[in-house]
Amino acid sequence: MTSAIRITRRRALAQGQWPDSVPPLLRRLYELRGATCVEQAQPRLAQLLAPARMGNIDAAVRLLAEAIAAQRRILVVGDFDCDGATACAVGVRGLRMLGARHVMHAVPNRMVHGYGLSPALVEELAALQPELLVTVDHGIACHAGVAAAKARGWQVLVTDHHLPGEHLPAADAIVDPNLSGDGFPSKALAGVGVIFYVLLALRARLYPSGRAPIASAAGPDREARGAAIPERPDLTSLLDLVAVGTVADLVPLDVNNRALVAAGMRRLQQGRGCAGLNALIEVSGRDASRLCASDIGFALAPRLNAAGRLEDMALGIELLLCDEPGRAREIAALLEQINAERRAVQQVMTDEAEAAVARAMLAADGHAPLVACLFDAQWHPGVIGLVASKMKERLHRPVLAFAPAEPGSEQLRGSARSIAGFHIRDALAAVDARCPGLIGKFGGHAMAAGLSLPAASLEAFRQALHAHAAQALDESLLQAELASDGELLPEEFDFVHAEALRQAGPWGQGFPEPLFDGCFEVAQWRLLKERHLKLVLRCAGRSEPLNAIHFNGWKGREPAARLRIAYRLVSDDYRGGGAIQLIVEHCQDA
Repeated sequence: MTSAIRITRRRALAQGQWPDSVPPLLRRLYELRGATCVEQAQPRLAQLLAPARMGNIDAAVRLLAEAIAAQRRILVVGDFDCDGATACAVGVRGLRMLGARHVMHAVPNRMVHGYGLSPALVEELAALQPELLVTVDHGIACHAGVAAAKARGWQVLVTDHHLPGEHLPAADAIVDPNLSGDGFPSKALAGVGVIFYVLLALRARLYPSGRAPIASAAGPDREARGAAIPERPDLTSLLDLVAVGTVADLVPLDVNNRALVAAGMRRLQQGRGCAGLNALIEVSGRDASRLCASDIGFALAPRLNAAGRLEDMALGIELLLCDEPGRAREIAALLEQINAERRAVQQVMTDEAEAAVARAMLAADGHAPLVACLFDAQWHPGVIGLVASKMKERLHRPVLAFAPAEPGSEQLRGSARSIAGFHIRDALAAVDARCPGLIGKFGGHAMAAGLSLPAASLEAFRQALHAHAAQALDESLLQAELASDGELLPEEFDFVHAEALRQAGPWGQGFPEPLFDGCFEVAQWRLLKERHLKLVLRCAGRSEPLNAIHFNGWKGREPAARLRIAYRLVSDDYRGGGAIQLIVEHCQDA
């Protein structure tokens, strides 16, 4: 069912000036990604965009500064994914560091409240008696929830990074770099990045001289009594959380985001992360000192996300706010168990999705749908995003997966994943404009979105979305392509270059991890666990053979004697001793 893949090679976007310390291989890779100097390729915190450039940030800072001065009850409301959980932890920790004494947190339960700040969640939160409610990683589309909070007399600050709709909620202040007219150059901040920027601006307001706050909660005579003037809080201690949320949310790693992520990764590698993240690294079997961005995406984020998918993300946020290593290890172990259950549920749902698509293609003479809308009454709403993502990769088409909002419900929740060139959030907006009332609510980005609708409307929605795609989706985009950085030279197949690649990141969305391609002779091969291929390869100009592994690469037949392979060069940590191996992403007969 996997779509045919064409390997293409990137072209240099620029030519740069590099010091001798940057090896030729890295220079090539950076230029292929548009970087022309070390400052663009490996940005530092000193290069961060100024918080003052973000729209509405002054209004947000005023709200928070007044709340801290009056010691009001502040409630940070997160979201049930990794970005939302880390943003919540950053908000709570940061506000406490900046002098807030009464900071609480909450997160919606996916199965009970649905997405974001809903009226049902507001009603439940009333028992906490907040005076200022701060949303993180959501809120820009939560009109009813914000209105319900305002009706109770609460102030509301929305911090979000999702694309706004035509109308904005009636909050006291909204900070979102994607608001119309916001001149902040980086539109790619994750939700955790937005709240971190708000905290940076708040610190600048409270500590204008870099040391003492404007007003001490201990009273104006504090210094006269000989008490020490409090130091300016070090918000860089929150960057481990910012890094994890940013990488996990798959936002583009532009220069600003790479500076944030790189600094956070350094904290984790040095063992200076929070107790919760250190415990997640431990339970995932990773070596903290060698941690890279892909470890966040494939090891830390899934374990943290599992809480919000199958249970309650309150458990994940508890982990991120925990400062006691023993308790953190207990929570991380529980998340490990939940994640194992999530993997099993996901595999069943993906198998069922593949069967449904196969039936549809059989009925359509082998043609895959332009946009696939998949639904099963037994699916879990917390896992549909993963199923949509898997099926999008296999079909190379936009995919939407739906499940009942809760068992037996007539309301469906949908998760959409798209391909480059087809803006899925705009597609939902077009359907909503063409068929008012068909979709309950929706929101998201170009590549991922979420929505809700009545089960009775699913077929009408499917037809409307397909009609829009038939007009807006260029079918040339349906040819799957794998972008390669070209061939490695024979002398570049070594441990030194593998380590240089690992350390040269962070790699990720918009700044992709290096991928190479070339033709190789297959000297040996064997099957591992009935689905993986272990290969021994030879290439021209190199006498030593190369070890390679192709996960899920078994196609039921012996590989050809000569293959064209797209691969990543990595250090072989299992074998050690300076060994390397190739991780095969795709292969085809040469």
